[in-house]
Amino acid sequence: MSAKIITIAQQKGGAGKTTVVAQLSAVYAAQRKNVALVDIDPQASLTSWFAERKRTLGEKNRIVLSSVGGWRLKNELDRLKQDFDVILVDAPPHAQTEANIAIRYADLLVIPVQPSPMDVWATDPTFKQAKKEKTEAIVLLNRIPPRGKLLEKIKTMLEEDERPMLSATLGNRVAFASSMIDGLGVVESDKSSAATREVKALAKEIWGR
Repeated sequence: MSAKIITIAQQKGGAGKTTVVAQLSAVYAAQRKNVALVDIDPQASLTSWFAERKRTLGEKNRIVLSSVGGWRLKNELDRLKQDFDVILVDAPPHAQTEANIAIRYADLLVIPVQPSPMDVWATDPTFKQAKKEKTEAIVLLNRIPPRGKLLEKIKTMLEEDERPMLSATLGNRVAFASSMIDGLGVVESDKSSAATREVKALAKEIWGR
């Protein structure tokens, strides 16, 4: 077995990296894939979510978490690749050695971007690092509002900067945060919601790349 490694990274904090990682992991676990998470963000929000997940699900939890970082990260990724179908890495918001390693060994780098010019501008160093490491990088439009012209302006900015975008997007939905309180994903807590449909579409598109 050789896992697909998906790194979620963005230089700007608050872009929703951990939410994306957690929600995707729940979808892939529901599909009976063997899922491993790697939390190398010093804030350790993913680790906190995982702790709640273990309390909520107990032995029913099928996801595994690793917090190994630093110079040991490459060896940890190599180890996990042998036993899992997918590895999701939550990278730190600033350029660090661990983030660069996570980008280098990823099969796909997903960069969450909220509908704000600051988020778009912040993609530049991440895309440059991905180009240096020869890793495919793509933007995920995250926390999209239900209406307004801002989204089209943001898309235009990304297109002008030649930033590829995933077709699937995630809306600015309370359901995502609500599910995470209990260490779950929306696919587990609210199966018929619009949020579930969105994250399922995202998981499918990412898996197909």
